[in-house]
Amino acid sequence: MQIHSSIADLRAALKNRGRIVFVPTMGNLHAGHISLMTQARGHGNTVVASLFVNRLQFGPNEDFDSYPRTFDADCEKLRAASVDVLFAPTERDLYPEPQQYHVAPPEIQNQLEGEFRPGHFRGVATVVLKLFNIVQPQVALFGKKDYQQLMVLRNMTRQLALPIDIVGGETVRAADGLALSSRNGYLSATERAEAPRLYRTLNSIYEAVRSGEQDFAKLERAAAATLDAQGWKTDYVAVRQQSDLQAPQPENHSLVVLAASRLGTTRLLDNIEI
Repeated sequence: MQIHSSIADLRAALKNRGRIVFVPTMGNLHAGHISLMTQARGHGNTVVASLFVNRLQFGPNEDFDSYPRTFDADCEKLRAASVDVLFAPTERDLYPEPQQYHVAPPEIQNQLEGEFRPGHFRGVATVVLKLFNIVQPQVALFGKKDYQQLMVLRNMTRQLALPIDIVGGETVRAADGLALSSRNGYLSATERAEAPRLYRTLNSIYEAVRSGEQDFAKLERAAAATLDAQGWKTDYVAVRQQSDLQAPQPENHSLVVLAASRLGTTRLLDNIEI
């Protein structure tokens, strides 16, 4: 596996490498990331991963400084997954001058995750567009666990006419149902035992909707109350349309239930497509 930190070196390394498939990450890799790397192999000739903790998508009181950085272990996992090229820029490499041009997603950036993390999707869209321009892939993979992020990036790619196919990878879960996440490492042993309740709660909404329940607000309130009664602090539980994450319309049967809730100091996200 080749490792490059400079944009010029990476671009030189990717010349004449055929169909390029790209998997951007912030590192601290787990089986969910590696699943994306494995899937990537089936979409092209050269698999490129990136490791970069993007300051632009963190709020002033979030965990940018403490976000786990495990470069050596990540490289071992990427080599085992047969990744061809790793782009691991420093902040100076990616932002040699203050980033004054930004991508501003539409109003959805201020809903759900965006309501509780102002500016988050602006930072995500900006860095991903910049990475796309650097790597110039034909395909890019993102996990469905960050469902709103996937939708924002898929729509950005379409509306800006980027020649890139966006592929969503299914959420990878532990045996007890907890969605794998780099932030799961923040959980204490007691919290880790409690954490699968989030998935079980979303699954109860899935079953209710599949059985014909259409009072989504009632389901959302009950789910949040169930979590909070067990010591969680829930930001939202929401049933939305898969296509645009707006409130469900009667004719739209492709739905997703999403949630974000804090367990101790750890904020966990999950979703289930219906």
